[in-house]
Amino acid sequence: MGFKKNIRFLHKWLGLTSGLIVFIVSITGSIFCFHDEIKDLTRDYRKVNIENKSYILASELQSKAKTMFPEATADMVVFYGKDRPAIVYSSIGNKPYNLYFNPYSGAFLKQESIEDDFFAIIEDLHMHLWLPPEIGKHVVGIATIIFIIMLISGIILWWPKKRKDLKNRIRIKWKAKWRRVNYDWHNVTGFYISLFVLVIALTGLTFSYEWMHKTMYFVGNLGQEYPNDDFSPAIDSTLVPNTKANPMDIALSQAYKAKPNDEMFFVWYQGEKSAIITGSYPDALDFDHQSNLYFHPKTGELLNTDLYENKSPGTQLQEMNYGLHTGQYFGLTGKIIAFILSLLAAALPVTGFIIFWGRRNKKAKK
Repeated sequence: MGFKKNIRFLHKWLGLTSGLIVFIVSITGSIFCFHDEIKDLTRDYRKVNIENKSYILASELQSKAKTMFPEATADMVVFYGKDRPAIVYSSIGNKPYNLYFNPYSGAFLKQESIEDDFFAIIEDLHMHLWLPPEIGKHVVGIATIIFIIMLISGIILWWPKKRKDLKNRIRIKWKAKWRRVNYDWHNVTGFYISLFVLVIALTGLTFSYEWMHKTMYFVGNLGQEYPNDDFSPAIDSTLVPNTKANPMDIALSQAYKAKPNDEMFFVWYQGEKSAIITGSYPDALDFDHQSNLYFHPKTGELLNTDLYENKSPGTQLQEMNYGLHTGQYFGLTGKIIAFILSLLAAALPVTGFIIFWGRRNKKAKK
């Protein structure tokens, strides 16, 4: 009894210190779950008609972007799928933009400010509480660690002393008074969602802390090292191009050949001292099962091949992280589950505070 009393004390005060942040992070997480679906319904420029011809060259989209916006950078070009526009990620006046183009004709479709986008604002609140990122990520990260401790302590408090009491711990007494319903809701839903929400919380920590990102790599590889995962190509800047073709176009062409069945591709030019990176994904807007190729920035020479199926289990787990955190990895069903779990998680600090407030007032009356 003394042990559970101490756990209850810890659970209560940790909840009071982190409850508001957990509520905000959970609510914004539920809003963000269906951001792609909502955008598709409200923004007609996110879809194009499929045409029976090849995509326009990435260098041509770069050129169009810089002609229309002379101050723009245009270092990354993404082809999202046959029925979706190509996007040139740009910075104009130190402000990030998405420039949408028809992937077949190159026709300009839309200039979209990333900072002013509703879901980008929600994402920033979710990850940083609208604080400077270097501060906000730690505030959210610490609150997430506290929440993980609370999930564990909550299970300890929920655990029945006798087996016959189990049936009363796994159901809500809906006909009881509202305070009892609130108490049961807090305990029962907390028990049912604890394991799933723990996965969401742990994967969320990787966005705040590099050590958590490395932990996933260590766990995925069972502690084994894979030297090829740290490939960093040395760039010989003295090489002279032996073709007039743009290196980005060469790189993307090789990526198409390496993964002909993939749907989403990107090519990223990082300057003359770094490799051009291409990436491909089997499905549009699903950021997992990524394959990468590395090319010389001047000649377009292939420097390294890093296909998904050849990556170490730890790297694959790291790249699954976003999909696991958002539920995207399991398709629409996973997103629905993540949405419901986020709402139930948001309710925990609310119902917990009501329990605390009720007990506090009860003691005051006595």
